[in-house]
Amino acid sequence: MKRTERQKEMTAWFSSLVPVQPIEMIGLWQGAGIPSDHPLDGVLENLGWFGKRFHPDMRADALLFQWRSGRLVAIEPGIFPISLAIRVAPFGRTRIARNWFSYLQKALRARGTTASLKLQTFENVATAAMIYDRQPIADYFRRTGDDEVAGMMCVDGDARRYFFKLRRIDVASQRPGGN
Repeated sequence: MKRTERQKEMTAWFSSLVPVQPIEMIGLWQGAGIPSDHPLDGVLENLGWFGKRFHPDMRADALLFQWRSGRLVAIEPGIFPISLAIRVAPFGRTRIARNWFSYLQKALRARGTTASLKLQTFENVATAAMIYDRQPIADYFRRTGDDEVAGMMCVDGDARRYFFKLRRIDVASQRPGGN
């Protein structure tokens, strides 16, 4: 698929940001999409996406969602092929999808961490990246503030990029159960 001008602008913006070391990513992060003309724009938010959690062993909960009682649930991203998720993205922005997903969260729960955090090169710059275990996806991270990073999701074989931001959450103020 071809990238739009907005996609090119966002990629240039991301490339201008300061790289991040993997160890700087350890902790709980709350996320939000950054509109960029990607088919997944708005889908994660509609489904109740919370963010990501990076563990000291450099493993990660790639997709954390808010569950009914305010608990966080790590979802197994390998259940649906990413190419299918991108094709059905318009449905993912509907109320029906949100309702179905809220009922399916327990069945979709990850049985452990679902990605690795490592130093990876993107456009000749080494930065922290999260590599999914069961999907052809890498999320690259760059700094936007003291406790904020931008993320760029790259899917093998797809030139389009999904952009998001993460803000570090003070773990003491959270009850991140459900995992």
